[in-house]
Formats: sequence, C-alpha cells, structure tokens
Amino acid sequence: MLRKTIFLLFLFALIGCGPGKRKRTYSKTRTVTVEGSTKETSPEEKPEKEERENAKAEAIISTAMGFSGTRYKYGGTTKKGMDCSGLVYVSLKENEILFPRTSYQMALEGEKIQVEDVEKGDLLFFKTSKTGKRINHVGLVVDVDGDDIKFIHATTSRGVLVSSLREGYWNYAFVKAMRIL
Repeated sequence: MLRKTIFLLFLFALIGCGPGKRKRTYSKTRTVTVEGSTKETSPEEKPEKEERENAKAEAIISTAMGFSGTRYKYGGTTKKGMDCSGLVYVSLKENEILFPRTSYQMALEGEKIQVEDVEKGDLLFFKTSKTGKRINHVGLVVDVDGDDIKFIHATTSRGVLVSSLREGYWNYAFVKAMRIL
C-alpha cells in the first residue's frame, strides 16, 4: 500500500506542471497563431486605461519575479515550493485579483488574443502531457521584445524561472494566450 501511494505521488509530480523531459525541436520551426477578437476603444479612453493596466501588470510581474528560484512543489503557493498555477494565483491575489487556482480553469478566464498581440501581464497556456487533452501549464508574460516572448512559470525540473516562447519545447506545447487585465 505504501509503495502504491509513493508511486502515485511520484506520478502526480511528474505530470503536474511543466515537462519532466525537455523535447528538442531545433530542426523544425513551428509557427503558432491564436484566434481571438480585438476590442475597439476610443482614443481618449485608451492612454489612461493602458497606464492603469501597465501599472497593474508591472506589479503582478514584480510579485511573480519575487518567487524566482523557488523549488517546484505540486499544489504549492509559498516560497517553500510552488507549482505553475500557484505562482500565477498568488501573484494575482497579492495584487487584488481573484482568479481560479488551476491552470485549466484559468484558461477559461479573460479574452483570447493573438500571440503577436501578447503584452506584459498576459497569460500563456500549454499542454505539456502527451496523453492529456486539457491545458495543464500556465505562464505569466514578463517581457515582449519583438517576437521573443518571455514568461515566468514553475517547472517540475527547475522550479520558478523565466523562459522564452521561442524555446522548442514551449513553442511546441503552446495552446493559447489570454488577456486578463
């Protein structure tokens, strides 16, 4: 019985958030497009709204970056250990935004956006399991430099760190981007 329990815990840790094994896809370039709609805003309303959203996004990113280097822990939400959805959940909660706790539930919130329209503070969703049919990983966009999108997330192998959507594994596992601010 104890062996079965330990095996199940180990299995859950492997399929929790992020990859157990990095998949190299250097030989192929994969282009990702995301369908979505855009909202029209009047020129007078746009700058003030953008400033508020940018300030909120920066605050959320700052909170998330404070967890850099934290080890991975399935279901974790503290400096002692954290999983991907826990990182996003805590970063949003500490900035007065209530959000679902799991990545697949988070993926149902917000406005779907094109990957080329991604900005700081947006969320990126992934399917990292070969057999799983639903989203099981989330990252928070921390920087956009042209077509290079950097996001902070928690992986089972390396804990909380910043990665690039250009990396083969993450580009391959990418599903969609959502705007929540």
